Amino acid sequence: MSVASSVLVPYASYLRVYEPLAAFPEPERSHWARYARRPRTPGAQEELRRSLADLLPTPPVPVPVHESGEAFVAHLDGVVVICPWRTRLRGWLALEELVAEGYPGPVLDAMLPPVVRAQVAADHERWLARNPDARPWIRTAVWQVPVRWFALFGDEDRQYEPGVRKGGAGEEAGAGAGRAPVLRYRTTMAQARRRLARTLRALRESIDDGPMTEGLIEVGRWLEEFHPRALVELDFGGLVHAVPEEWLAEERSAAQLAEGIAALRAGDGEAAGEAYGRLAERWRTIRDLRFAN
Repeated sequence: MSVASSVLVPYASYLRVYEPLAAFPEPERSHWARYARRPRTPGAQEELRRSLADLLPTPPVPVPVHESGEAFVAHLDGVVVICPWRTRLRGWLALEELVAEGYPGPVLDAMLPPVVRAQVAADHERWLARNPDARPWIRTAVWQVPVRWFALFGDEDRQYEPGVRKGGAGEEAGAGAGRAPVLRYRTTMAQARRRLARTLRALRESIDDGPMTEGLIEVGRWLEEFHPRALVELDFGGLVHAVPEEWLAEERSAAQLAEGIAALRAGDGEAAGEAYGRLAERWRTIRDLRFAN
């Protein structure tokens, strides 16, 4: 087994949009139609393994040379919906974020030599000139779920599947290393946009614009790029490996945020502040795990 294939999913969460086949132009639409009929399609762990494999050579390959033809596949009301990986585009965006985080020069150079970064930046610039309207179907956050993402969902959208240990109840002997827990929210694009609009309206009517409002506006602009009958998914991804299952089972951030927004609409700023404070502290505790030894 290679190093890349044995690594767990990193501690990241994902906000994904799955669009119906009608949203894609030909010949991409036909490609995804054939793709969705496969007996098995790769999951998030396989996408990660492929990305990690590119980082093993010297020098590393931080952005694939060719765009991925893979996607996540789901169903919404019996209709196939597709979330393209777009690994190359997301690699460019992730590298920009990495540079923007302000790592010390020697550290950044050790991770990605300057000549590699310069080549990647030049490739991205040329690609953007040909694809000025490109956008990713997947957003990633490390060591957290941004609180603003929960504004798109209701507690009824929550889907939780407990993990299964190797040889545990409900698993056949020899089935492997067990199954990690799954925690995600799924809703329709129409519902996500309505909830976001209500949240923005409540914030603007009650408090001055701030990071939360600005973040919601930015997410809203991103959602407007997609088909109105798309599926929106918030996947806790690798975060399920960073916290106890009891924490996951009790996780109700969408409901807590909705509680705070309802208090704002009712004019109870104190209750709204308390609800948001509890939610922010809950996620601050998770972010702090990044620096634990």
